[in-house]
Amino acid sequence: MPILLLVIILGIVEGLTEYLPVSSTGHLILATELLGFDADAWALFNIAIQPGAILAIVVLYWRTFRDVLVGLARREPSAFAFTRNLLIAFVPAVVLGLALGDQIELMLGNAVIVAWALILGGVAILIVEKLARPVESHGVANVSVRQSVTIGLVQCLAMIPGVSRSGATILGAMAMGVDRKTAAEFSFFLAVPTLTGATALQLVKHHDQIAPGMIGNILIGAGVSFVVAVVVVKGFVAVIQRFGFAPFAWYRIVAGIAALIWLGAR
Repeated sequence: MPILLLVIILGIVEGLTEYLPVSSTGHLILATELLGFDADAWALFNIAIQPGAILAIVVLYWRTFRDVLVGLARREPSAFAFTRNLLIAFVPAVVLGLALGDQIELMLGNAVIVAWALILGGVAILIVEKLARPVESHGVANVSVRQSVTIGLVQCLAMIPGVSRSGATILGAMAMGVDRKTAAEFSFFLAVPTLTGATALQLVKHHDQIAPGMIGNILIGAGVSFVVAVVVVKGFVAVIQRFGFAPFAWYRIVAGIAALIWLGAR
């Protein structure tokens, strides 16, 4: 397979799965393996194209970010609450990521871990969907400090490939009583500092592995992921408000079982 085609496919997978509760990292690892490439060799590329998906949130929610910045300048309580909640939820990932970075990297090429995480995550989604009793939260700024801390702690589970950062944060929020729409938007906004920090850390740490020819592929992959992520995010909130998260749960379970069968047979 031509490298350019692989780059485009991985860009599509990243944009399609980054904000859905199905694990972008897990899908990128499985896609790379399925197409006959070494997942370890493409791990840095998969991280480097994340800015495309990050930019999608900034573009789609630019008015929200603008209003928060203006509100901070005017010392509005809602703007401070919005910023406080995201910072509180962001901190646990920073601490754990710096402490266990090397151990986390060792799992990034393990397709078996991904498959099991997909299955278990799907089961967890079904349980939370059945038991959670969310109430209208009226936006990220109205999420409590306690809820924000919990969301941040749960997000750390996504360091295991296949768990899904968006899935962990959304379900963690719902388990704490946050409604689906607010939980999804909290996850979107939290992705901006979390993914930016993780990407920057890995690129700085492994800058010597970025060959000049790789930069063009990264830009193409990031561009593709941006376009796809814009389309996906636009429809995601409407889908979960109508159908909930059960369809994603069943998809994860089927995909995980199929991956285990394929990995065992090859």
